[in-house]
Amino acid sequence: MIDYKGYTGVFEFDPDLRLFTGHVVDLRDEIYYEGDSVQALESSMGRAIDHYLEVCKARGEEPERPFSGKLNVRLAQSYTGPLPSQPPQKGEPQRLARFASSRMQRET
Repeated sequence: MIDYKGYTGVFEFDPDLRLFTGHVVDLRDEIYYEGDSVQALESSMGRAIDHYLEVCKARGEEPERPFSGKLNVRLAQSYTGPLPSQPPQKGEPQRLARFASSRMQRET
């Protein structure tokens, strides 16, 4: 993986073309790049992302930002305190967000 300005790209090597080809992940927009070396691949990705940002600016559009992986849920204040069915762990109340996160990690 390669990171540039908050965008992450993945790539693979095509032995028939003798090129690295890649794309930016976690976007609905598609940004592709290629290079015949790692240095050329990184340069190509940087140019592709800079071009994408310039096009968005010229169109007056907000560039799409990569998905953060965060899930925001608005809860009533009564749910944000310690969970009554769960005992505090190590002298610290277990908050709903921490509880939900630990449950999701166990399920996957």
